[in-house]
Amino acid sequence: MKASIRKFLSLTIPLLIGLGIIYYQYTTLSPDELEKIKISFIKANYFYIYLSLFIALFGFWSRAYRWKFALNHLGYQTKFHNDLLTVCVSYFVNLTIPRSGEITRAALLKKYENIPFDKGFGTIVAERIVDLMIFFLFVIVAFLLQFEKLYQFLIEKLPVEKILYLLASGIIIFILFILVWIYAEWKIIQKLKNKLSGLIEGMTSILKMKDKWNYIFHSFFIWFSYLIMFYVAIFALPETSNISFDVVIMGFIFGSLAVGFTNGGLGAYPLAIAMIYSLYGIPNEVGVAFGWIAWVSQTILTIFLGLLSYLLLPILNKK
Repeated sequence: MKASIRKFLSLTIPLLIGLGIIYYQYTTLSPDELEKIKISFIKANYFYIYLSLFIALFGFWSRAYRWKFALNHLGYQTKFHNDLLTVCVSYFVNLTIPRSGEITRAALLKKYENIPFDKGFGTIVAERIVDLMIFFLFVIVAFLLQFEKLYQFLIEKLPVEKILYLLASGIIIFILFILVWIYAEWKIIQKLKNKLSGLIEGMTSILKMKDKWNYIFHSFFIWFSYLIMFYVAIFALPETSNISFDVVIMGFIFGSLAVGFTNGGLGAYPLAIAMIYSLYGIPNEVGVAFGWIAWVSQTILTIFLGLLSYLLLPILNKK
């Protein structure tokens, strides 16, 4: 019963948040802005959207190839089409419950390649840690390039006293966390320590694998393909086609963060794009239009590939 409630809430809460964001965004737009957004959808050059989706396919391919290297390291020789199709299905499942695709991917691998669930899931967790590290590199680069702009934004939006208060609070919380982590003997802390040691072990195993440089190359290539996909899409609208590359990176970062906030970024993705681009003088309605065009196109591709892959898996694995 509890599991059913938890599953229901994990599905509905992000969905309700996404719908709430859409409602908020719609009600805060004037009739004139809504009309301009409609015009942007009509006049957009969809060649660049199709090109960005084509580039996205390389990201799917590279993610599957990287996974194969990790599985080979554990002694499992998998069929590449199974790796690729399960990756596509996992992206689709993530649109329902955020991050549930990882569990689905490991389960499908168990079904079609007979690889133990915990082994498959362990490689996926290691992937996510690597992805997070690379994403943080993007964040650091972007914030270094745009530090002055972000600093001015924070000063305008938040009083200096509030910034200092938040900074001091963050330092105190961090120190308390470190003290609890080192000295507390609570069961939950011990469990977290055990999980962390397992994750560290999974990470260090990457450095020991035979194809570690291929693994690292594909890890960077995946994120590079995501960034280029996003960059190409900006040329779909005349108002966004002149955005500098460092600003594109900012949009890419905030858009990526929004994807994990609701079901596949529903509502949150266009809002994040519009907010960050408004800092650079791009009209709100243009940012909203671009965000929705990019999100809808990516979501359609994800749904199409996910459903197609789900249908192909049993067909290609008939014995």
